[in-house]
Amino acid sequence: MSFAPRLVIAWGINLAALWAANAIWDGVQIHGWAAYLIGSAVLGIANAVLKPLLTVLTLPLIIITLGFFYLLINIAMVALAEWIAPNFSINGFWTYVGTVLVVWAVNWIGDQVLGDVERRARPRLI
Repeated sequence: MSFAPRLVIAWGINLAALWAANAIWDGVQIHGWAAYLIGSAVLGIANAVLKPLLTVLTLPLIIITLGFFYLLINIAMVALAEWIAPNFSINGFWTYVGTVLVVWAVNWIGDQVLGDVERRARPRLI
């Protein structure tokens, strides 16, 4: 799959993840399509660009804290999306943690489904 369709699919998966977090947690308030579209775009770009950079720069902290600092990086990515997107707010640390878990789960499921589709679409060399 080429870059553009993959980007659109990732954007859609992040939008679904934010919708699920909004449906599950009372502390997440996302109102309007603009909030979903901008929030999912920011989340996708932040996860593709900033998160790998921050992970490499803070690798010793991630190792020392046995991965807890990686959770904080994920929370920072969601907080950045919340800060930039209009009509998007998250209240409380545990709501951030829950939102990160929902985003992770929805992205994992989406990656599994896309992986199955890509494997089936490849020609077999027998």
